[in-house]
Amino acid sequence: MPPLHTPAPDADERDDLRDAAVEGFRARYGTDPEGVWQAPGRVNLIGEHTDYNDGFVLPLALPQATRVAAARRDDGRLRLHSAQAAQGAEVELAGLVPGAVSGWAGYPAAVVWALREAGFEVGGADLYVDSDVPVGAGLSSSAALECAVGLAYSDLYGLDLEPSRIALLAQRAENDFAGVPCGVMDQMASSCCAPGAALFLDTRDLSSRQVPLDLADAGLVLLVVDTQVKHELADGAYAARRAGCERSAELLGLAALRDLPPTDLEAALTRLPEGELRALTRHVVTEDARVERVVALLDAGDLRGIGPLLTEGHASLRDDFAVSCEETDLVVATAAAAGALGARMTGGGFGGSVVVLAERADAERIAGAVAEAFAAAGWKPPRSFTAVPSAGARRLGFPAAVHNEG
Repeated sequence: MPPLHTPAPDADERDDLRDAAVEGFRARYGTDPEGVWQAPGRVNLIGEHTDYNDGFVLPLALPQATRVAAARRDDGRLRLHSAQAAQGAEVELAGLVPGAVSGWAGYPAAVVWALREAGFEVGGADLYVDSDVPVGAGLSSSAALECAVGLAYSDLYGLDLEPSRIALLAQRAENDFAGVPCGVMDQMASSCCAPGAALFLDTRDLSSRQVPLDLADAGLVLLVVDTQVKHELADGAYAARRAGCERSAELLGLAALRDLPPTDLEAALTRLPEGELRALTRHVVTEDARVERVVALLDAGDLRGIGPLLTEGHASLRDDFAVSCEETDLVVATAAAAGALGARMTGGGFGGSVVVLAERADAERIAGAVAEAFAAAGWKPPRSFTAVPSAGARRLGFPAAVHNEG
């Protein structure tokens, strides 16, 4: 089993990661980049499927990140290559429309499209991507890529964009170009999180504050278990649940389900058709309330007290929102039996990852129990690591050699 301890990269490691992106750019394009930019993946501590309902979320950024080495072009072309993909892409900006670029390269292309659609006069670029954010694990690898490209373009073309504006442009890129109807949580987390904290975000007005999350000081670990599965129905099911939430709000005469107070929930449910719409609505309203309760506990310094709320949230995702699966349910049940303080799936669902709150002394044993349970089920071994609350998108700069060469 890989070691669980995953600290944020120190200065030397950050330099190595930056230098690897620079060298990859040089090897691909035969020249130096103008800079290297980075944006992290994220885990969501609590607040799932609430962002597109104008609700509350509480994500934190991971040490794992996507780095983009970039340089401007003056010929109206966008060239895209990745250390993790055999195929790149090249497109004329004049022909950059939804559907013009597919696969992983569609996400950075979408950001450039969104910038131009927003009226920014940006030109082409050479982009080289290198990432250690697991793909398909529910850890927002796409948002990390989008936000890194957004920040790179902001610096390259002197746009001076605020982190929240980059997040909104990245969300539009994913919604309208990539065709994924996500809310804004993933992009806001990747762009705006701070080290040592979780981001308490109101997705309606984007007001936020950093909530201290010093797990190490409390003797705790937030374990991330990547099930390494992603079920095929995820994208269509996500869209269907969003549509269901919007239909419920419409039937209740609300702008969004966020506007339904928990005290009015039971009465409101009787005004909805039985079945799916009631279940979706119950999850969103109770999940928003759980986010606020978790924030209150963190503000009071009661980190252990949030554990039961995590598990309660998973039950809601499993039973009401129906976005869990056998693998994530097994992680939660096994972790609880092995002594975890709480656990829940994180991300859109149908696979992906689970967050487990545990005493530091119990983390290895819990991860081992989960691995044994997967082996007994005949499944691929899960991958486990600890989540260290890390910084949002930032410029990494250049190695000294680039400066010395002028």
